[in-house]
Amino acid sequence: MVPEAPASEAGDPEPRDAPEAFVSAPLLYLTVLVIATSGLVYELLAGTLASYVLGDSVLQFSTTIGAYLFAMGIGSFLSRYVGEDVARRFLEVELAAAIVGGLSAPILFLGFAYADFFGVLLYGLVGLIGVLVGLEVPLLMRILKERLAFADLVSKVLTFDYIGALIGSLLFAIVLVPQLGLNRTSLLFGMLNAAVALGGTQVLAPLLTRAERVRIAVGAVLVLIGLGVAFSQAERLTDYTEQALYADPIVYSKQSPYQRVVVTQSTGGTQLFLNGNLQFASADEYRYHESLVHPAFASVQAPRHVLVLGGGDGLALREIWKYASVESVTLVDLDEAVTEMARALPSVRALSGNSFDDPRLTLVHDDAMVWLDERDAEAEPFDVVVVDFPDPNNFSLGKLYTRRFYSLVRAAMSEGAALVVQSTSPLYARRSFWCIERTVAESGFHTRAYHTTVPSFGEWGYVLAKVTPFDVPTHVEVPVRFLDDATMQSLFQFPLDMDRVDVEPNRLDDQTLVRYYEAEWSRYQ
Repeated sequence: MVPEAPASEAGDPEPRDAPEAFVSAPLLYLTVLVIATSGLVYELLAGTLASYVLGDSVLQFSTTIGAYLFAMGIGSFLSRYVGEDVARRFLEVELAAAIVGGLSAPILFLGFAYADFFGVLLYGLVGLIGVLVGLEVPLLMRILKERLAFADLVSKVLTFDYIGALIGSLLFAIVLVPQLGLNRTSLLFGMLNAAVALGGTQVLAPLLTRAERVRIAVGAVLVLIGLGVAFSQAERLTDYTEQALYADPIVYSKQSPYQRVVVTQSTGGTQLFLNGNLQFASADEYRYHESLVHPAFASVQAPRHVLVLGGGDGLALREIWKYASVESVTLVDLDEAVTEMARALPSVRALSGNSFDDPRLTLVHDDAMVWLDERDAEAEPFDVVVVDFPDPNNFSLGKLYTRRFYSLVRAAMSEGAALVVQSTSPLYARRSFWCIERTVAESGFHTRAYHTTVPSFGEWGYVLAKVTPFDVPTHVEVPVRFLDDATMQSLFQFPLDMDRVDVEPNRLDDQTLVRYYEAEWSRYQ
């Protein structure tokens, strides 16, 4: 039994250099696990939030992750300058990480809504969190060095570090963001860091004075209380910060595993946003959806079986149900949160004419590419295919604009069937538009590009395609608000500033379209 050390003149009964036999190595390994998990979650939070507010882009993730890892390297380097009181310094770093990391998402949302220097704030926070996380593991290794041989020390610490990274990545995508959202996830892991600091006052007790333990414990409790209160009010905080991003009042918002779904409403109408990008405005969406659906239907004699890929808001369905010949429609949309919103929100239900209630509809929630690839080759082919995906602003969407994808679509079509693809703006994203047209053409289709004006979007483009040569459609046989025969024919005429340009097709292995898209639309952000 180790005898109690005499009290110091400062009144501390326990010296900081007490024997390390009292320090629990297993609990410190658990600490490494928590640190690694929270560190990766903070990294993913920054990348996700940057993509959400600045555009869902590979650029945002690559730069934030690169900056974070660089900052971790700086933190690891700075750990060499921590001389004495390693245990105390470690717990102080842990508290700092709890505060900065825990509040990172709320601060970034507020910064984007109200500050003009969001980039500085983003990378400043990413750098600070990275430095703090980079300090943690080297300091822990120094605490453990007296108990383990060097090889065991490195292997065990790094093993728990990498396991924690795996846990963090899986939890983030599968549980945290879908169930808690970004703000609550940030605050939760801040509380975990604070809990590690509080528990550390006991685990590392032999290396701390009583005054240090009390001071750090009180600080950890205060941080836990503060972050806990913020966690309980996170929904109100999210509403407050998110509302600042939109001109009209938010009437619906939900975080799905794939995106943030927001609906705003005012006297001017209803608007749907996915990850901050406008999908429709009720004031003029009929122009978009009539132009999307009716040229394809005018190109096919009495279509019976229809496939809609995307279009989870139900507005394309509204136009499709106008055709008496339609016997069945299969709608495949990845995100159940979108179709759930469209069926639950009265304003959107009214706008779509309750289009989801028709018994001829089969609703599928799946990745369109996977669904097409796994579809039974003997199943009934489709006479019209309407592709209404969001713009290809990232690789997960870009794959749905590739030759591989259109080849799968072609295999599901009947002889003489028509395909239509929404294809972004031929004016603002000219290369992107013609890249989509060329990709469809190289997938074995004859194509006719066309465009229309949708005030909420500007000039917007589409590609109509069939396996056999065809003439431009000239007549709409169902009631419409926008398209007449003359307008239908004018859609296929392009002025000089939107006419064809030389571009590469979009292949699955290089995703040229995403690079075109990012370069063109970044000029307007």
